Amino acid sequence: MARVGSKLQSSNSLLMISSIYTSLTKTEKKVADYVKENPEDTVLATVTDLAEKAGVGETSVIRFCRKLGFRGFHEFKLSVAQDLVDRPPSVMSTEIHEEDDMYTVARKLTLQHEILLKNTLDLVNVEHLSKAVDQLLAARKIIIYGVGSSGITALDLHYQLMRLGMNVEAHRDSHIIAMTASLLKEGDLVFAISTSGSTRDIVDPVKEAKKNGAQVICLTGHLRSPIASYADTVLLVSARERPTEGGALSTKFIQTYMLNMLTTILSMKKADADLALNATAISVADKLY
Repeated sequence: MARVGSKLQSSNSLLMISSIYTSLTKTEKKVADYVKENPEDTVLATVTDLAEKAGVGETSVIRFCRKLGFRGFHEFKLSVAQDLVDRPPSVMSTEIHEEDDMYTVARKLTLQHEILLKNTLDLVNVEHLSKAVDQLLAARKIIIYGVGSSGITALDLHYQLMRLGMNVEAHRDSHIIAMTASLLKEGDLVFAISTSGSTRDIVDPVKEAKKNGAQVICLTGHLRSPIASYADTVLLVSARERPTEGGALSTKFIQTYMLNMLTTILSMKKADADLALNATAISVADKLY
C-alpha cells in the first residue's frame, strides 16, 4: 500500500483515478466522477467548491486525494493541471457510428490505439518496470498464467522469454494453473496476466504461489484489484473493457505494448540474450523456403 503523500505511480492522475475507481467508496466515486467529467473546473475549485459540486463533504474530498497518494487537495490540483497541459488535443471523436465509412472506421480505431499507447506510457512506473526485469533475471523458473483472452497474451510472452533463453512455461487451463501453483517454491516467479485483476482462476493460484514463497509480477488494468494485492510488482496498462467487450483487441494490443517494453529492456540486461536469440533463429532457419 502506498504511503500518504507518495504517489501510487509517477503518472497521469486522471488515468490513475480510473485505475482505482472500483476500490473507491460510494462517496469517493462521486468526487471521482466529477473530477473526470470536469478536470478544468477542478483545477480552479477550492476544496469547498468541489465538495458542493460533487455533493459530498470536504473530508470526503481530502480522503479521495489521499487515496491517490497526495498529501492534500492542493497537491492533487497541481497534478491535474499538469495532466491537462500534457493532454494531446482531441482531433476527432473516436466513437464509431453505423454511418461511418470504412476509412473513417480505420482512422478512429487508429486514434483509439494512439490514445491507449499514450495513456499506458503515462502509467509506466519506471521503478516497477526495472524491478520486474530484475525479478525475471533472478528467477529459477518463470510460470506465466492467463485465462481466456489473457491466455493468448501469456503464450506470446512465453515465446518472447523462451527466445531470450529463459526457463519459462505458460499455462491457460485453470486446473493446471491451480496444480502448478501448489508446487511452486522460493526462487520461482509467477507472471500473472489479468485485465480485470479479479479473475478467480488466476487470483486464487497467485495467492497460493505467494504463500509458497514464489515472487509475483502481475499485468493488469486495475491497480486496486485483488491480484495486485498479492503481487510484488504491478505493471499497469490503460485497458478498460465493458462486460460485453471481454478479450477486445485493444486490450491485447496494449498488453503486448507493455510486454514489449519489458522484454526489450530484459534483452538489453541479459548477458547471453543475443546468443539465445541467434540459437533459436538458427534452429528454425531451414523451415523457410
